[in-house]
Amino acid sequence: MGKALEIGKISATGSFYLFLGGTASTGIMALGTIILAQVITPEEYGLYSIALIPSHMMVLFRDWGINTAITKLTATRMQNRKEETYRVIRTGLIFEAISGLILTLFAIAISNFIAAEIFKRPESSTLIAIASTTIFTGALLTASQSSFIGFERMELSSLTSICQATAKTILSPTLVLIGFSSLGAVIGYTVSFLAAAIVGLVLLYVTLNKNLKIKALQKTKMQGTLNEMLHYGVPFSISSIIGGFLAQFYAFIMAIYCTDAMIGNYHIATQLATILTFFTIPISTVLFPAFSKINPKGENSLLQTVFHSSVKYTAIFIVPVTMAIMVLSKQMISTLFGEKWAYAPVYLTLYVTNNFFVIFGDLILGNLLAGIGETKTLMKLSLITLACGVPTAYISMPSMGIIGLIIAQITAGIPSLILGSHIVWKHYKAKVNVKENLKIFIASATAALIASLLVNGIASSYWIELLLGGIAFFTTYILVAPIIGAIKKADIENLKVIFSGLELLLKLINILLNIIERILNAIPRKTP
Repeated sequence: MGKALEIGKISATGSFYLFLGGTASTGIMALGTIILAQVITPEEYGLYSIALIPSHMMVLFRDWGINTAITKLTATRMQNRKEETYRVIRTGLIFEAISGLILTLFAIAISNFIAAEIFKRPESSTLIAIASTTIFTGALLTASQSSFIGFERMELSSLTSICQATAKTILSPTLVLIGFSSLGAVIGYTVSFLAAAIVGLVLLYVTLNKNLKIKALQKTKMQGTLNEMLHYGVPFSISSIIGGFLAQFYAFIMAIYCTDAMIGNYHIATQLATILTFFTIPISTVLFPAFSKINPKGENSLLQTVFHSSVKYTAIFIVPVTMAIMVLSKQMISTLFGEKWAYAPVYLTLYVTNNFFVIFGDLILGNLLAGIGETKTLMKLSLITLACGVPTAYISMPSMGIIGLIIAQITAGIPSLILGSHIVWKHYKAKVNVKENLKIFIASATAALIASLLVNGIASSYWIELLLGGIAFFTTYILVAPIIGAIKKADIENLKVIFSGLELLLKLINILLNIIERILNAIPRKTP
């Protein structure tokens, strides 16, 4: 268990720093969404959301793994091969700029057709054209961020994200407030990418490239570098394109069959659901290198331990937060966004249920397969999800609208999860302890019941219900989880080791873990 704990400790520390960087930008973005929701109508917000769909679809075909290659090759060559490092960055930037520009011009050219013929909303044509410019500026931004990560300058990558979030938070609500409605929201969104891209390029030059005194690069060498980057990056991008295409297919179908108001309510719900990304994104990002350090053939027992522990310790955090969001969805939506978003609580409650599949390894399985090199398996599983998701959405959405969309999102990944779990068990004997993880679900459900009874009993203002309900939920969870065996003493010890590298949060984490440990010590032990 020693090496497994060390891997967990490194992963948690990395997650923490990613958490800090992501929290700032996501928090600012969330504040902007809250302000925007107060000054915009559901119909206007729906039209704004629709305008972004074509550009999001185009972005899928812009990168082809180049950003992944920038990070990888920069990280491996920055020490002693400065000329090659510079060539990688410059080649990546040029490729991203050209592909982004071509796709931007194409998106603008077909914006009238998409607005009038596909979405049946001719008034969205200008909005789509303006939003399409983010394909180009976003390419420059992500290329800069990939370079920063490769140079291990995570703070610079975070700075550009914060810049983009701040610009959007200030501009979009302001422009809506002075009368530009959906157009103002789109302009704010678009300008924020431009501002962040400029900051990223300036930082990249000032802090990194200025110190790389390189002679003029030969075009033949740049061509060779591009070939190398594509060879490395394209296989990794295929699964992302498949998954991203499914998400954008859902968006296109939604725009065709749902009203602007329903789409606005749905996007408010999904914006609030980003609370869970504070946990899922750092975990997903850091577990890939963690699993990469394990030899699946020579360290099979270690792989089994890390997989099982990763699923359980992720579920300990994700499942209760998901359950809390579900039971307090009405209070959260009304407190943060106002009561005009009548359908958002229902959409939010259904939307986050997909996170319960973490109990069966859903969040961790992909990182395991990627880390041990099973990229072909990942691609096949993505194709299965696509094959299930497209017909399900096409059948359910015309009659059920947003509810049908959420049902398609939840059910599409189930077959690939089952098959992926079978493959991992068959070849590596790694599996999830579902019985143990279900106890986490039971503890969370118990806490949800108590919180629900309290909230329904007090009948006060929404923010008071949210506060008291949240306190009741997490107090109950902390009490029930150790009593029913969802959290054991060994888990407390392991979590303390794993989180020992998080100095800033260590005291708070230790307080919670010590409370749970005292509860465990108070439980009478069974005599043999």
